[in-house]
Amino acid sequence: MTDLATLNTQFGIDQQLVFTSGVGDLTVAEISNSYAQAVIALHGAHVLSFQPHGQRPVLWLSEHSQFKIGKAIRGGIPICWPWFAAHPSDPSKPSHGFARTTLWAVAGSEALADGSTQLRLELHDSAETQALWPHPFRLELVVTVGPALQVDLNIYNPGDGPFVCTDALHTYFGVSDIANVTIRGLENVAYLDKVDHDGRKMQQGPITITAETDRIYLDTTADCLIVDSSWQRRIRVAKQGSQTTVVWNPWIEKSQRMTDFGDEEYHGMVCVETTNAADDVVTVPARGSHRLQTSITVEPI
Repeated sequence: MTDLATLNTQFGIDQQLVFTSGVGDLTVAEISNSYAQAVIALHGAHVLSFQPHGQRPVLWLSEHSQFKIGKAIRGGIPICWPWFAAHPSDPSKPSHGFARTTLWAVAGSEALADGSTQLRLELHDSAETQALWPHPFRLELVVTVGPALQVDLNIYNPGDGPFVCTDALHTYFGVSDIANVTIRGLENVAYLDKVDHDGRKMQQGPITITAETDRIYLDTTADCLIVDSSWQRRIRVAKQGSQTTVVWNPWIEKSQRMTDFGDEEYHGMVCVETTNAADDVVTVPARGSHRLQTSITVEPI
């Protein structure tokens, strides 16, 4: 168990950041400043919530999510690393890698001059990770809570040779109802349709979701806008270090097959993910690094 008293002594920030025991006794960092509130679990370095003051929650979290060591949390911002989706050659290895189900360590915290609050978490290779992926590494997740939620996944290679990885900030967004939502920014972008055997297609106009949707949009660095007509807001998802964007909603039948996802919860969420996926593979050279970043802001319509 992580010692809450020690964490709060070393990294707590008066009236901004406190470490507490969350659901399932998972240790979480609770941030509240003049801009917003947020909760980050040390398990998986998982951003669970972000809510600007006076607004609805921005992130979605399933009521059926499992908050257990070794289990992925359904919702918020899971970190997929060092591979996205199934392992490229060994399907017995965990889907989306091991970063989202491993306990991270607190590396630092800071009250920034503009009133934002920053938390830094770290993960290093271990005997357990080497058994799944035989490379030395250091990951750093930097979460900045302010007018925007900015999440930076910094990938460091301390080894003598390069390694290859794919990854994602697999963000789940809350919406009034998926029927009220359009996603803009990916018009005229080619995508792989995972629901249709990876068929390559072209996006015509804004995205609307009326069936199971699992798409990898290719060669795009564009901002995406989740436009919610009922809640009169649009969520802007900007990114860096990514050439692919994933859009996902499980719809009816897949929702019913997932034990950590309610049968009707697909109405209230959509994933717009900052990724390096498909052919967007990252090679990190010896003693090199790569940064994957998403920045999330809420704008009125």
